Amino acid sequence: MRGSEREQQLSRAFVALADTLVADYDVIALLDQLVGHCAALLDADAAGLLLGDSRRELRVVAATSEDAELMELLQLQADEGPCLECYRTGAPVSVADLADTAVRWPRFAAAVADVGAFRSVHALPLRLRGQAIGALNLFRGEPGPLPGPDLALGQALADVATIGILQERAIRRGEVLAEQLQVALTSRVAVEQAKGVVAQLFDVGMDAAFDVLRRYARDGNLRLADVARAVVAREIDREALLAARRDAPPQRGRRGR
Repeated sequence: MRGSEREQQLSRAFVALADTLVADYDVIALLDQLVGHCAALLDADAAGLLLGDSRRELRVVAATSEDAELMELLQLQADEGPCLECYRTGAPVSVADLADTAVRWPRFAAAVADVGAFRSVHALPLRLRGQAIGALNLFRGEPGPLPGPDLALGQALADVATIGILQERAIRRGEVLAEQLQVALTSRVAVEQAKGVVAQLFDVGMDAAFDVLRRYARDGNLRLADVARAVVAREIDREALLAARRDAPPQRGRRGR
């Protein structure tokens, strides 16, 4: 990507994220935008995002691909890894080569070795006043460090998203944040269920199913979570979803099933 193109895309990314601060918005759509911008703007092949619930247990709420989501889930199952350490310490964690983590995170390293989708991970905290409420995770297919400017930009995007999630008024009043975060986690459950419905309906992979839901929501100016609930409740017919599928752009760099 040429410098001028990157600058234009960067401007569009911050404008889109900033829009959430002044109007009603869909938290899941915001986080989906965030990971998409990260994968497009930074030297990363995929991105994922974890949020802590009211008990500070992490949940996957956004990912650019099934491989990225699997990496997040492997860390949660192992209860260790760069993303969990980032969340627990509130500090960035960079791993230039996952092959070197057998001593540091033995269970996670063993699981990653079986998958082999990514070779390096860079985790950035979603933080508020020193406490992390989640982690933004950048995955690369090749080993090596992420350039300093990319790390700084990734953290800036994560910071903007954090403000969007918590809302400025809630921050000023110092209200408890758990309810707002729980809404995002509950909405994610509905989205996952709807992805399964669409995947079965059209015999496609989960990534393609999510693209159909997202396109339908954008075309109708609807909340992604509301569309997901309507799909699960069979309130949106197959033909309407099929139209969104036809309009979807071709898939690149994602697994089909």
